[in-house]
Amino acid sequence: QVQLVESGGGLVQAGGSLRLSCAASGRTFSRYTMGWFRQAPGKEREFVAAISWNAGRTSYADSVKGRFTISRDNAKNTVSLQMNSLKPEDTAVYYCAVDGLIPARFGISQASYNYWGQGTQVTVSS
Repeated sequence: QVQLVESGGGLVQAGGSLRLSCAASGRTFSRYTMGWFRQAPGKEREFVAAISWNAGRTSYADSVKGRFTISRDNAKNTVSLQMNSLKPEDTAVYYCAVDGLIPARFGISQASYNYWGQGTQVTVSS
């Protein structure tokens, strides 16, 4: 059974940093795109960042570009999100996701991802 478990969320002041990690188990995802999404209160879940299977390609939402960095470790089956210069509007539940359907496909649509974690709360105070 595939499981994605996020960690690293918490409460931080504006301008601070957090590093989210997501550990996958039950299957190896070294050939698949991994990503992060978030859902703020009262809003729909939105794309944050994605990284291709070999880390050769990344994509970021405009709202986080230059502040967030996605990375992965295929040996450990993990994906991480380094978040710097955090803003109150970054407050949300953050989800990691994996496109486990088509190897090497790179997409930012939620429909491309068939495995999801339970989410970790990130709260940025002003």
